Amino acid sequence: MPDADHKTRRIVLTGGGTAGHVTPNLALLPLLQEAGFEVSYVGSEKGMERGLVEKAGIPYTGIATGKLRRYHDWQNFTDPFRVVKGFGQARSYLKKNRPDVIFSKGGFVSVPVVMAAAALRIPCILHESDLTPGLANKLCFRSANRICCNFPETLQYLPAEKAVLTGTPIRGELFRGDRETGRKYCGFTDERPVLLAMGGSLGAESVNLALRAHLPELLEHFQIVHLCGRGKVDQTLEDTPGYRQFAYVSEQLPHILAAADIVVSRAGANAICELLALRKPHVLVPLPTGGSRGDQLLNAASFERRGFSRVVRDEDMEDQLVQAILDVYGDRDTYISAMCNAPDSHASEIIMNLIRELAG
Repeated sequence: MPDADHKTRRIVLTGGGTAGHVTPNLALLPLLQEAGFEVSYVGSEKGMERGLVEKAGIPYTGIATGKLRRYHDWQNFTDPFRVVKGFGQARSYLKKNRPDVIFSKGGFVSVPVVMAAAALRIPCILHESDLTPGLANKLCFRSANRICCNFPETLQYLPAEKAVLTGTPIRGELFRGDRETGRKYCGFTDERPVLLAMGGSLGAESVNLALRAHLPELLEHFQIVHLCGRGKVDQTLEDTPGYRQFAYVSEQLPHILAAADIVVSRAGANAICELLALRKPHVLVPLPTGGSRGDQLLNAASFERRGFSRVVRDEDMEDQLVQAILDVYGDRDTYISAMCNAPDSHASEIIMNLIRELAG
């Protein structure tokens, strides 16, 4: 039911670049609608977030955006102009529609939106999923009213007067997966446990290669469902008994997760928080610093310290991946117990209270 005694309130969600910048926004959507908010989304003109948001039935506005890089690239000369253009587009949109509050999940598309909101005195909430803040969110600290974070260790990097430890909103549909439906979708039986390997919305080439290199050995113990990323299906393995590969899944993901007895995953913050919430024993292979700013290494180390995860470095997969999988599966009850004893963050509830507070 919408909140009583209030006019219809408007919220603009923003964030993009990867699914991790979008799915927490979508996780809040049912709660926002139940609370009577009119929801719209501002993302990049051609970003992957457009399809996810429009599929959810949310009005979408695309703006120009540019990536602010710490390294030399010819686009460093043109992207600032795109950021300025995006700021103008975002300001025009916000001035016309006058939302009561902005919720930003990060990514470079969020920077002009948050800065335009600050110029128009529209309150804004940021959410940082990783252990250390990314550059886009850092640029927005000054413009934000509240900054939510996922890890206790992150608080030291945030302005104390704005920081709130919330955790990450988890999509409700993930808890409604059915194990038998997931097994049938993959063509699996109940005779062997199921290993799920996934590399995030863009896939993970090194994880794909390591898994396939050890496929015969792993298939002696598990049935394997492999989410390998768009364009990375290996056609020569399509008829391998006990092995199913998909470039990407959406509606079936909750059922596949329900069917999984153990998971191999990259260490993006949203993915690992979903595994924690679902109490899935897992091995994390964080993206190395050559392919990222090192945030996944920190995320994974935090989870390993707390007894939730086993971590295998990307460069060690050839020698360690199979044994790590077997060890975690053999000791799965210990990992599940640690995850069950993790403090409940009630992330969605805490964030919804912040949104109501700032929306007035």
